[in-house]
Amino acid sequence: MSLRIPPSVGVEVEVAAAPEAVWSVLADPTRIGEWSGECVRAAWLPGSTHVAPGARFRGENRVGRSRWARVCEVTEVDPGRVLAWRTLPGGPYRDRTHWRVVLEPTATGTRIAQRYELTGMPVAMELLAALLLPAHRDRTPGLRADLERLGRVAGGVPA
Repeated sequence: MSLRIPPSVGVEVEVAAAPEAVWSVLADPTRIGEWSGECVRAAWLPGSTHVAPGARFRGENRVGRSRWARVCEVTEVDPGRVLAWRTLPGGPYRDRTHWRVVLEPTATGTRIAQRYELTGMPVAMELLAALLLPAHRDRTPGLRADLERLGRVAGGVPA
């Protein structure tokens, strides 16, 4: 059993929903609770109302009994194609993660590729997270399931 959190993970799925429909759900962080298995809700922070570089939102996460929140800052937007954000260290949480989602049209819908890069995490926090959140030792299945739910929500099918 490894007590490490992978420094990066990438997943890709193809969904039946059109890229515009996937983008409309993805580009609204307040809808993340509809498709994420971990982030149960998010809200824009004052001064932010839509995805644009520098916009900030706060996401609330839950896995089992563990709960935590992160302030996120949008870092890249290519409407309909790319959305990226980073978590900002704050409070007891000193970790930093950069997330990037890329949408590509396909003959039958959209290819969604998501990647995270863990850009900083104190060793003690990593060990604690690996112990308390075993699913974080391999996020691949969970992230793939998130993207499949995103496609279903974008296609008008309840997740």
